[in-house]
Amino acid sequence: MTTVTNHCCETMSRQVDVPGAEHDNPYACPDALIEFSAKFQEYGLIIHDGGTSSSAIAFCPWCGRRLPESQRERWFAELERRGIEPGEDGIPAEFEDDRWLVGPPRG
Repeated sequence: MTTVTNHCCETMSRQVDVPGAEHDNPYACPDALIEFSAKFQEYGLIIHDGGTSSSAIAFCPWCGRRLPESQRERWFAELERRGIEPGEDGIPAEFEDDRWLVGPPRG
């Protein structure tokens, strides 16, 4: 189960979810403008050139709010702390989305 990211505004939420049923991949959808990486908490403008590139953004193009700081360095540091090599198999499933940010379930 992933946590739900609260994006900065309603328009950003809609834009992050544009691909929908017609396209599995936002890079293949001509209407998709924004890429959101849950595991890194990064936003980017999709570059529709046939690849999977995006240009990182720090502010929402619609409401102007500052977007969250990237967690990319923290993600790699946490894997290193656990002795996990990022390019190898065996990365825990919670590191594929934003679950790693909230830690293990308590109970």
